[in-house]
Amino acid sequence: MRGLPAPPESFYNSRQFLFLQLLEDFEFMKNFSSKLSASQQAERLLPPQRRVKAVLDTDAYNEIDDQFAILYAMLSPEKIDLQAIYAALFYNGRSSSPADGMEKSYQEILKICGLTGRDPEGFVFRGCRAPLEGPELPQESEAVNDLIRKARQASPDDPLYVIGIGACTNIVSAILKCPEIIENLVVVWLGGNTRDWVYPSEFNLSQDLAAGQVLFDCGVPLVQIPAFGVTNFLITTVPELEACLAGKNKICDYLVDNVKAYSNDHFAWSKAIWDVGAVAYLVNSGWTPSSLIHAPVVVSDHSYAFDERRHFIRSVQRMDRDAIFRDLFTKLGSCHERFPQAAKK
Repeated sequence: MRGLPAPPESFYNSRQFLFLQLLEDFEFMKNFSSKLSASQQAERLLPPQRRVKAVLDTDAYNEIDDQFAILYAMLSPEKIDLQAIYAALFYNGRSSSPADGMEKSYQEILKICGLTGRDPEGFVFRGCRAPLEGPELPQESEAVNDLIRKARQASPDDPLYVIGIGACTNIVSAILKCPEIIENLVVVWLGGNTRDWVYPSEFNLSQDLAAGQVLFDCGVPLVQIPAFGVTNFLITTVPELEACLAGKNKICDYLVDNVKAYSNDHFAWSKAIWDVGAVAYLVNSGWTPSSLIHAPVVVSDHSYAFDERRHFIRSVQRMDRDAIFRDLFTKLGSCHERFPQAAKK
């Protein structure tokens, strides 16, 4: 629990723990000066049927799916006015620390901008270098300040959509620093699993558990794109990528080579391209059926507790894999028309 020594493991399954967790969440929520009514929240959580302003928060070097998601957002201007990309932290075998993960993600975003010819100045920002030290202690970064600036320029009638496909440290730090921006935001976050998934742990949530707890608690209009149970079905294979993308242009070749390099054995091997699911929600919500649910309480073992008195969020229930990949592959295959320097010579 927040701010207390860790109790015995058996305590986490007790009713007393759940009561204290909910009480603590109530006290925490009172710190947020700007709250949307239930009707305002439900209206904000309707899937958008128009072009929206958006920023993308990504741990781009962590895997090989973020690159697809970044390009998908850039190649969908009919639905997404992409205004900035933020580098998110991560810490695993591909980084030596959260700060190193953020910096590697920043450099990967720059690489994609180079492939597309997009000037990164004023468009790509470094994010936080460490997870939250507590649920009320935001981290500082260029990304946090830019998100606050852009959210203040938005409005309740024309909100800024924040597409999060990594740890939510940047997003939550902006909310903690400036709670009133909640009124001008919709967060579409790929994190956590479905409520009935057998194992609670999920990578994006585990990278900054405190930030994840704040995201579900603070009342910001939130669309959750679960990982296991939903986006893990967005799988592809090397033969499919070679058939649909290889040789089309430099960007397609880069993506195919990147996936190939992720594993030494491609026989009967597939790879989830998880992160395109968050972008697909904004491209065509018909491909991502969803419903309103009461925001779960994220407890210390990464599992969920439930209280039907809590505010609503929208949760995506499944992905139309074939429709999403058809749109993604079509746009990637012709992206040299939008980004001429990606054309093969």
